[in-house]
Amino acid sequence: MFNLFLAVSPEIFIINATSILLIHGVVFSTSKKYDYPPLVSNVGWLGLLSVLITLLLLAAGAPLLTIAHLFWNHFFRRDNFTYFCQILLLLSTAGTISMCFDSSEQERFDAFEFIVLILLPTRSMLFMISAHDSIAMYLAIEPQSLCFYVIAASKRKSEFSTEAGSKYLILGAFPSGILLFGCSMIYGSTGATHFDQLAKILTGYEGARSSGIFMGILSIAVGFLFKITAVPFHMWAPDIYEGSPTPVTAFLSIAPKISISANISRVSIYGSYGATLQQIFFFCSIASMILGALAAMAQTKVKRPLAHSSIGHVGYIRTGFSCGTIEGIQSLLIGIFIYALMTIDAFAIVSALRQTRVKYIADLGALAKTNPISAITFSITMFSYAGIPPLAGFCSKFYLFFAALGCGAYFLAPVGVVTSVIGRFYYIRLAKRMFFDTPRTWILYEPMDRNKSLLLAMTSSFITSSFLYPSPLFSVTHQMALSSYL
Repeated sequence: MFNLFLAVSPEIFIINATSILLIHGVVFSTSKKYDYPPLVSNVGWLGLLSVLITLLLLAAGAPLLTIAHLFWNHFFRRDNFTYFCQILLLLSTAGTISMCFDSSEQERFDAFEFIVLILLPTRSMLFMISAHDSIAMYLAIEPQSLCFYVIAASKRKSEFSTEAGSKYLILGAFPSGILLFGCSMIYGSTGATHFDQLAKILTGYEGARSSGIFMGILSIAVGFLFKITAVPFHMWAPDIYEGSPTPVTAFLSIAPKISISANISRVSIYGSYGATLQQIFFFCSIASMILGALAAMAQTKVKRPLAHSSIGHVGYIRTGFSCGTIEGIQSLLIGIFIYALMTIDAFAIVSALRQTRVKYIADLGALAKTNPISAITFSITMFSYAGIPPLAGFCSKFYLFFAALGCGAYFLAPVGVVTSVIGRFYYIRLAKRMFFDTPRTWILYEPMDRNKSLLLAMTSSFITSSFLYPSPLFSVTHQMALSSYL
């Protein structure tokens, strides 16, 4: 019984820790005795500690996945694939929280609820990664969406943040309804919600090709594609990413893609209708890569090219899913892992630069002369985004395209290579601005705080050194991908 509790304790702990942090913030922030402290830094450090303890509990429960499966087999599944995705999600959450300490002063908001509203969707996404039933999947995805609506509009004195939250709320209601409609159509046609039961029912069943099943699959795909900002359901992303506070933008760029990609892979593996989903994502992958490469060229603000880059990288990551093989799932995991590191690195630098009100690309002129370390780090991250060797982004794209060629997707890989070359234009343009352009007005950049410096040191070291010895990452992801098929 103790081993069983240890195996499922990460989710239990983060739920209790988030509730305690909320009570702690409400009690002390409204206390006249302590002169109504803002508590952003206090709750932030406690939230970061809660995430790290959850990581330790997850690591302690890893050898007990078989025991946990006996308890979770009705609605959730715990295997090495789940273990890898949950660890990556928690690391991304820790990186986002570490960006919030100094950003609360820069963005001029001091609500401690901001940290709580990052931990709440993390809890839901942990459940979503391990969801093995359509009911559990929907119940896990909705709480995280509600929290995203609130934190997108958390900067209440900014009309851009309010606009971002309003757009996200209005547009996010439609895919949630469509996703629920898809689950209902599949349940109405099969009478089952569990992924294993659906696989058994639909295997060799003529009704699997009926219009009801097809509409259900299509509706689920539309709901998922909206959540991960894939073309043609991407139109909300640039405005919401631009208006949200910078740590929120980083969190929205990483966390939903990890949880939803894990759940999509599980749906495809355990459902015999995975081939239909693969065809849908094959088209969306090509469209996302093309639009992400072309739309970013005309942007003038710093955060908007990163938003379009996120759309483009969704296409690259979907390449691994479209293969439908173990190598494809492995390349998917490698792509998500490296993308998460690059995105945390990029937004940490953007967050540090925004303390001097840097909003436009033109404001980056002569950054190399005033703050050379930040300019070099930012350039390395952009080159890694572009897939220039010997950086980690090259390893990610190489393995994704290699998996596409291995499964016979001979059209997908060349499109990815061409769009990657086109996308280098706006990545190299940022480096050109920082090293060779002279600004109209010289800006004295403030020094970066210690938390972001440590975060950048860890992510940048992996981006630059992973090419030298990538075998551990390949070995781990191969084991995780193999476990998802067993």
